[in-house]
Amino acid sequence: MFIKSFSRQTEDKMDINWKNFYKQVCLLIIPMALQNLINVGVQAADVFMLGRVGEKVLSGASLAGQIQFIMTLILFGTTSGATVLTAQYWGKKDTRTIEKILGMGMLIGIGGALAFALAAELIPETLLRIYTNDPEVIAEGAKYLRIVALSYVIMAATQVYLYIMRSIERVVIATVVYGASLIVNIIVNAVLIFGLMGFPKMGIEGAAIGTLISRILGLMIVIWYAKFRNKVVRFHLSDMWNIDKVLLKDFLFYATPVILNELVWGMGSSANTAVIGHLGSAAVAANSVVQVVRELSTVVVFGVSNATAIYLGKTIGERQYELAKAYGRRFAVLSVITGFIAAGIILVSAPAVSRFMTLSPEAKSYLMFMFFVMSYFALCQAINTTLVVGVFRSGGDTRFGLRLDATTMWCCSILLGAIAAFVFRASVPVVYALLMSDEVIKVPITVKRFLGYKWIKNVTREQEELAMD
Repeated sequence: MFIKSFSRQTEDKMDINWKNFYKQVCLLIIPMALQNLINVGVQAADVFMLGRVGEKVLSGASLAGQIQFIMTLILFGTTSGATVLTAQYWGKKDTRTIEKILGMGMLIGIGGALAFALAAELIPETLLRIYTNDPEVIAEGAKYLRIVALSYVIMAATQVYLYIMRSIERVVIATVVYGASLIVNIIVNAVLIFGLMGFPKMGIEGAAIGTLISRILGLMIVIWYAKFRNKVVRFHLSDMWNIDKVLLKDFLFYATPVILNELVWGMGSSANTAVIGHLGSAAVAANSVVQVVRELSTVVVFGVSNATAIYLGKTIGERQYELAKAYGRRFAVLSVITGFIAAGIILVSAPAVSRFMTLSPEAKSYLMFMFFVMSYFALCQAINTTLVVGVFRSGGDTRFGLRLDATTMWCCSILLGAIAAFVFRASVPVVYALLMSDEVIKVPITVKRFLGYKWIKNVTREQEELAMD
């Protein structure tokens, strides 16, 4: 097992208070794991409630969500790229530079979200035809997409702000925002999807309205927090227009590979969905359920990866490089532990989920095999995500993940899965196993990169190098 190969010589020479380390890490992981759980809960509320309505409706909402998924990846790439800088500047206690980064992130995030919103409003059917040729699924998905698209800009502003707050260890506000949004989403969903309390039964459109209302509430809480409670890092509208050119160059240098990485990975995941979408609505419905269960089971996994990026970024910003190596090894161990837990949750939950969902016999037959594949996929993803998104990006090594996903996904898993589906007409289980093989292929490559320690780099600048206010 690769953990045993980690050198402990550096740790023995340093007097590291591991009890304090785990305490601080837990203070980051727990709120972020809750945030991830709540975020997935919003999606799960749509999936499980619409799953009670019908397979076509569920498939339509699932495929419509792919458009938002791609947009979210751009936002995540933008905020993750910003985190590379903000976490290290936080280590230097340079809050004014962090404010400038927040302004740039807002400009890029809102601009990208606006483009997606216009496309979703004007050509929803065209977008959905990428993923399926079923006219009923396209019609249902278009209803959902036109309403949810109204929330894209709102979602972008909220997400950029909250992710920057995460990078300076202000993680509780996001838990409050997402928690309130989840509660409102579930209540409005139930009322409008099923026509409770005298409201008309709106089905998929009710789910979309619930999502829109919950995101409006989230933005209102963020605005209140930014104006009245956050005294450390302020949002200045002028920072969206008066861009520091030197800082922008750094931002683009580190953020662009991350954005491209997220797009390559996201387009790959979307390509997987497109391949599955052409295998029939039963395969689409089963996959949408399995993906939600995977996301629910891996909330702690992604909490660990996010905490890794923040904690190591701050440590590197403080120029404590040997300490960063020692911390990195402990985060790698945590990734394996949480990965095994996620795999176990997926396997244990499979029978109960299968009984609960209103799916066709064909879809249920696919469901159990997909759960098995997703169990080992989640374990490997835990390791890769913590190392690539958490460890490597914290030190400015943002290009490795781009090369990794471009090769393992597009040249291996997607290519093999598409050939199996469209050339050899292989069964759904065979195609699915091939499409989900990329995370397994990545593990030895990411571990080798980690042990080389080339990922450690201080990316901050001194104030005299930046433009003066």
